Amino acid sequence: MRNIGHRFWSGLLIAVGMSDCATQPLKTGAESASPGGINIPIEYYSLDNGLKVVLAQDASAPTITVGVYYRIGFRIEPRDRTGFAHLFEHLMFQGSTNLGKMEFIRLVEGNGGVVNGSTRLDYTNYFQIVPAHTLETILWAEADRMSGLAITQENLVNQQGVVKNEVNDNVLNQPYGGFPWLSMPQLANENWYNGHNFYGDLAHIDAATLEDARAFFDAYYTPGNAVLVVAGDFDGAQAREWIRKYFAALPARAQATQPDISEPPQKGEKRKSYVDPLAPRPGLAVAWHVPERGTPEHYAFGLLDQILLQGEDSALWQRLVQQRGYSGGVGGGINLLGNMFNYDGPMLWTLSLVHDADVSPDAILADVDAEIARLKTSPPTQAELERALTKIRADLYDLAGSSSRFGLVDLLAAFALFDDDPGRINRIESEFRAIKPEMISEVARRYLNDSQRSVLILEPGRARAGTQP
Repeated sequence: MRNIGHRFWSGLLIAVGMSDCATQPLKTGAESASPGGINIPIEYYSLDNGLKVVLAQDASAPTITVGVYYRIGFRIEPRDRTGFAHLFEHLMFQGSTNLGKMEFIRLVEGNGGVVNGSTRLDYTNYFQIVPAHTLETILWAEADRMSGLAITQENLVNQQGVVKNEVNDNVLNQPYGGFPWLSMPQLANENWYNGHNFYGDLAHIDAATLEDARAFFDAYYTPGNAVLVVAGDFDGAQAREWIRKYFAALPARAQATQPDISEPPQKGEKRKSYVDPLAPRPGLAVAWHVPERGTPEHYAFGLLDQILLQGEDSALWQRLVQQRGYSGGVGGGINLLGNMFNYDGPMLWTLSLVHDADVSPDAILADVDAEIARLKTSPPTQAELERALTKIRADLYDLAGSSSRFGLVDLLAAFALFDDDPGRINRIESEFRAIKPEMISEVARRYLNDSQRSVLILEPGRARAGTQP
């Protein structure tokens, strides 16, 4: 698992069209693009086995990005097998019916491409960025491991060791390891699914059996639990034919029962302190629960996030860093493992900083409260709102010009998996622009209260021991 950290979002405005392929059509979301928005035609359909397919043609660069997203992530992994979703991400590179161990990676890289995968809260994704002429090969390889992964005792034991080493390297043996992306959900959430150790208990990883792995694959790595996204320079008719050829024959399988992931309302502040033995300076993280994804309140909260926390022009950066000098930076946002759209369940808005030792957490919290109180009392100014909207639009166009097209693939996959509507990507900017300043204040009053926040205080072990870096 790579690239853990917050980014606001990855996206691209598109217009959506339907293909004339002989498959089961889904909702198209064929609304017109926002005025001045980017307009890239896409196609959305499903195969009889349930696999969702999103195609987005773009001939601006002779490359193609292929993503396969499975609707299984940290959140709903088995209770006594924490870390299993991440373990399986590794197993998917260990061979399949026609490809040996690590041959998938060598196949992509040998053709000049880039390959990667990651595990997030509500999905596990695999993607390749390759020269356009290799599309058929990549589709064949993805279908091969979707239909016949090599789940062997040797591969399982090998990857158990790899994952345990990764946990040690990235969390247990790193200062601020897991702070706050791993530690905060365990404090702020009551439902185990939303707040367990996502990276995994080492004992649970060790205890995974071959039968566990095979059952997990059968339950979650099914065509009906996945979306295939192809974006780039390809012929639409040819791509549809290859997808039919390699994926249509894969049998449909029963879907796993989804657990209850609802989160009860928080009725009092939660506060926890712990010592990080490797940290030289103290840290503070604060989190609140956010509105339901995709609602007007959710978009209003996204603007609030921009105004308060995103960038050096944000209110909290200006107050905590520029004015008070508590820290060299403050960060966070909605969904520390992705962005405000690529998840499907209860979520936190989190801010965090590593600060000077002579500053108390309560002093920092008082400054945070003051900035929040300002927005509760008075709606953001027109200048603040326009600045937030400009940053959102700038993110859109930065991603639109990226030759990797990964941001496009990521949002198309999320909207297909979670909403059955990749056309939602075409309405994002207009949804933000529909928000009135008064709604931002209302959202702040409703969600950003002391009784609804969680406060995580990291105490520096290295400073206690008198050892400075």
